[in-house]
Amino acid sequence: MLTLLHIRDFAIIENLELETGAGFTAITGETGAGKSMLVDALGLLLGGRADSGSVRSGCDKAELIAEFELGDDSAALDWLRQHDMEDGSVCLLRRVLTSAGRSRAWINGSSVTLSQMQELGELLVEIHGQNEHIRLTRGDEQFRLLDAGDSHPEQRAAVEQAFEDWREADGQLQALDAEDPLPAGELELLNHQIEELEPWALSAEKYAALESEHRLLARGGDVVESLQAALDVLEDDESGIGHRLNELVERVSGNAGADADVANAEKALREAAINCEEARSSLQGALSRIDLSPEKLADLDARMARLHALARRHRVGPEQLCEVLERLRTRCEEAGSREERRRALEQTCARLLEAYRKAAGKLHKARARRAATLSQAVTELMQVLGMEGGVFEMHLDHDPEGPPSRRGDDRIELRVSANPGLPPGPLKKIASGGELSRISLAVKVAASADRPPPTQVFDEVDAGIGGETANAVGHLLRSAARDGQALCVTHLAQVAVCADRQVRVLKSTGDEATRVRTHVLDEDERVDEIARMLGGNLSEQSRAHAQELLHGALTRH
Repeated sequence: MLTLLHIRDFAIIENLELETGAGFTAITGETGAGKSMLVDALGLLLGGRADSGSVRSGCDKAELIAEFELGDDSAALDWLRQHDMEDGSVCLLRRVLTSAGRSRAWINGSSVTLSQMQELGELLVEIHGQNEHIRLTRGDEQFRLLDAGDSHPEQRAAVEQAFEDWREADGQLQALDAEDPLPAGELELLNHQIEELEPWALSAEKYAALESEHRLLARGGDVVESLQAALDVLEDDESGIGHRLNELVERVSGNAGADADVANAEKALREAAINCEEARSSLQGALSRIDLSPEKLADLDARMARLHALARRHRVGPEQLCEVLERLRTRCEEAGSREERRRALEQTCARLLEAYRKAAGKLHKARARRAATLSQAVTELMQVLGMEGGVFEMHLDHDPEGPPSRRGDDRIELRVSANPGLPPGPLKKIASGGELSRISLAVKVAASADRPPPTQVFDEVDAGIGGETANAVGHLLRSAARDGQALCVTHLAQVAVCADRQVRVLKSTGDEATRVRTHVLDEDERVDEIARMLGGNLSEQSRAHAQELLHGALTRH
């Protein structure tokens, strides 16, 4: 329940404080006095969007504060506990707007985001504005009213979760489809290229060895002759280098201990002899492997020619064919994997869509029960609001083949017959502006009947009505506030007399400044204000009429 609203330097309001209580409070005053500014300020405290024009002219900032008293079973109190902002049973909202267009918000002294303030605000107050009847023709507002309260929160949550699960899988499938697929026939080409390269693709090291062997055989006899001559020099028993080195080692080794230089010489000669032996062995091995047959050379020529041809085809060097083969294999595997992933995602999407359809079907059944209840309740209220014989229908269409959505597979159409004997038709086509306003009020009251918010604010929802209908609206608002709190900005005396208390908003101009203040009316002041609202000058007759209205409203309850 709202207990205090404090406004400073907002619009034309310099400093205003409004204390409220339980029950029905009527807010009245001359046109332009600033009544709706109280509602605007409260809307900003509930997370509404603001701009620099909200700040009073000549001021740097505007400050708005609202204090609420919460019950033990309040959903708002649970929210505060979940966010570690609980401060007993009190909830204090504060917002500061600067002339530069910036804004800051606090809940019980903790700095919060606007989205957090909006979350909590929805649990504290519901504002019914002057254009509610226009909103009522919009699908999102119709679903909000249908899904309000405790009739089917579990079914609605199940649909939302099922939809999110399906949408995530469907998004993955669409992203996969958006990837560049292989053109028709390219997979076959990839497999052909892989089969062609597999026998030939050599690593860089193996290709280097093959190239070296080819160069060796291409020079043929010249190479063999040179190598054999070198081997003969090393191997000759009498004059070969190896034999002579071994003799030198024997001659020097006997004197190696006499001098360090001799020892070094002896060591170098031994190493030379060893190296000479290794060279001889390597030459023998090379000569034994060299195949000078024409067939061998022809085979190597053919292999090198094939490797160079494949390299030209793939525009790489022969030593890079192995890398080309790996890239082709990877691309082929990815293409196959993509199809497998797509089949798996299609199966997942189908399974999740089926789960969504089942959840949406259960939600539809729960909504149908709620729609029937609301239709009956609104129809009954229409009789009270001057539309005798009128009928209201909240018609639901269920489309299990339609595109999935967070709201399920239902489509809503509000149908109404404002006159007896006529079949209900679409609300926005059948009802007049005045009828729309009354139907909108009836829908709001009926929708919140099972679990009304702690505070309901009605901003001139009685526009365009009068007479007995205005009386009915006043009593309806009083009934809506019976177990909670309702504030109504009104110009109608018939509505104001139904309130438990009445607050007048006054605007005064002086010292080149405009000031707005509020005043809770006592019994005599209230009679005068009701008389003023009835029109004409204050007189004993108008006061008597006002007293009669107040007495009638009191005795009716």
